[in-house]
Amino acid sequence: MKKYTAEIDVMPLKALLDPQGKAVGHGLKNMGINAVENIRIGKHISMEIEASSKDDASKKVEEACKKLLSNPVMESYHFTINEN
Repeated sequence: MKKYTAEIDVMPLKALLDPQGKAVGHGLKNMGINAVENIRIGKHISMEIEASSKDDASKKVEEACKKLLSNPVMESYHFTINEN
């Protein structure tokens, strides 16, 4: 078994409103930072995985994303896998 590191980004779907992003945008404008638009707030997850291959690690991460780490109704995800 080899060890891999998965870097996962989960973001709200573009078609949905992002209340956190809107709040941050208003906060920045109140601070005088006006040159920003369309702020989206998501989450970044980093995890180590033991797997027989990079493809096997990718399948495990895909399953984790679909079953627990993201809500497919409201979020999308993208990940990369690197061998340690």
